[in-house]
Amino acid sequence: MEEEPRAPLGRIIKLFSAYRGRLALVGSLILLSSLVGLASPFLLREVLDVAIPTRDAVLLTLLALGMIVVAVTTSVFDVLQTLVSTTVGQRVMHDLRISVYGHLQRMSLAFFTRTRTGEVQSRIANDIGGMQAVVTSTATSIISNLTTVIATIVAMVALDWRLTVISLVLLPVFVWISRKVGEERKRITAERQRTLAKISSMVQESLSISGILLGRTMGQSPELTERFGRASDELADLGVRTSMAGRWRQSSIQIVMAAMPAMIYWAVGYTGAISVGTLVAFTTLQVSLFRPAVSLLRLGVEVQSSLALFGRIFEYLDLPVDIHPGSRELSDVRGEVRFENVDFSYDDAPTLTGVDITVPAGASLAIVGETGSGKTTLSYLLPRLYDVTGGRVTIDGVDVRELTFETLSDVVGVVSQETYLFHTSIAGNLRFAKPSATDEELAEAARAARIHDHIAALPDGYDTLVGERGYRFSGGEKQRLAIARTLLRDPPVLILDEATSALDTQTERAVQEALDALARGRTTITIAHRLSTVRDADQIVVLDGGRVVERGTHDELMSREGHYAALVSRDEPLELV
Repeated sequence: MEEEPRAPLGRIIKLFSAYRGRLALVGSLILLSSLVGLASPFLLREVLDVAIPTRDAVLLTLLALGMIVVAVTTSVFDVLQTLVSTTVGQRVMHDLRISVYGHLQRMSLAFFTRTRTGEVQSRIANDIGGMQAVVTSTATSIISNLTTVIATIVAMVALDWRLTVISLVLLPVFVWISRKVGEERKRITAERQRTLAKISSMVQESLSISGILLGRTMGQSPELTERFGRASDELADLGVRTSMAGRWRQSSIQIVMAAMPAMIYWAVGYTGAISVGTLVAFTTLQVSLFRPAVSLLRLGVEVQSSLALFGRIFEYLDLPVDIHPGSRELSDVRGEVRFENVDFSYDDAPTLTGVDITVPAGASLAIVGETGSGKTTLSYLLPRLYDVTGGRVTIDGVDVRELTFETLSDVVGVVSQETYLFHTSIAGNLRFAKPSATDEELAEAARAARIHDHIAALPDGYDTLVGERGYRFSGGEKQRLAIARTLLRDPPVLILDEATSALDTQTERAVQEALDALARGRTTITIAHRLSTVRDADQIVVLDGGRVVERGTHDELMSREGHYAALVSRDEPLELV
């Protein structure tokens, strides 16, 4: 079984440290409510032992009014403390969500290539959502019930210490039972969250547009439904196990506690040691004690169960960030790019070795090679989707690891083969690159990308929803939208992970015109899949096994009759790493 991530209580408590003032207010309200609430049994004793036997109407009236005031006051205090504690809890959940999301934004691409998207979504949505009861009400309920228990025990001792000892003699046994139940539920909760993550991944993958297309065309929809049904059945079973874990043991606790007042009545009736008023007041306190005591035991079980949720969140927060931002900024960027003796490895498997390439400012470089030669990996190092494991990558002589992420994203633009569009309007997708862009700037970028006329012909124009991942548009239209989006950022260095390899000839021509407009006046690095797109590059680099084996212009490389000439002779697309 997968080892459960740990969640130290000290670390959980630290989450609330920013809200100490509000928590102090909650504690004060709880204390006041508990103290005021204790007055009721003593008022009741006076009613039964004094006011009623002596027929003192004035005293009876005052005592009755006192009991009403106590009820109103405790209710007001309870509402106020619920408001403040719930607000604090929701802010803590917000802080956790932001912390996890922000931390994952800083992870390298390697983390996301080995982690299912549904798993990430489950941690943020299901796990943090599952903590809601703990962070919004459980902590304050524990304080409230604990305060009530302590104050009630003090009041019971004041009435009769002997009956108090009888009432509390089995409490340690109850605590031990509840602790065992909590440990059992913690294990089940961890397993349940893993199953929820699996279901989230299945939904995200199989009910996306791509998943539906694949499932239908492969005839696997019934199999996918059956797989989902098995996972859902497992989740339902875990829900029952969670609910029933230790239920009989806890029921026995409640039975014993409910029998305690009967034992007290029997003992007092047999001995006649105390007055009727004191007896009623004591049993009232006893009931007041048992209710928060049982609640405390139940809350203790919930806290132990929630440790599994906190552990899963802390596991993500503790993931080492392998790409840290620099602190330098660049002004007046020329755009010279250098790969200086660059090495890179995936999990100790060398992918690039000793790569030395210089791209002068404003020049164009094409990178070609067999599948698996390291072309795309090399392009990932410039925008720091990965960091080099040896050597360095520079822009205008500055190591990219020294630059802030904001500077790097302003300097380096990327247009990839797989265009990603958000499920929002065309304008919203374009403004993702530049939120402050005006409508005229959007139209200008779209014209340069050869897509404005198509957008203008749509009924809703730039307000047209693109659909999930842009599935309402063709591949060429999506690519031109991506080019327009990059044009809005106006980066001096451009990486083209060739965007035309999967397009038909006519669409490719339109997209290539847009790419040419985008590349004009910029330092351009093209990951080449079709040789027709690299013939005019200022420099062509051929990779083989992660090493540079040839470099030069198209004519120079053809005259050498080496690797490049062999690739051309095959007359077939060069595929992506």
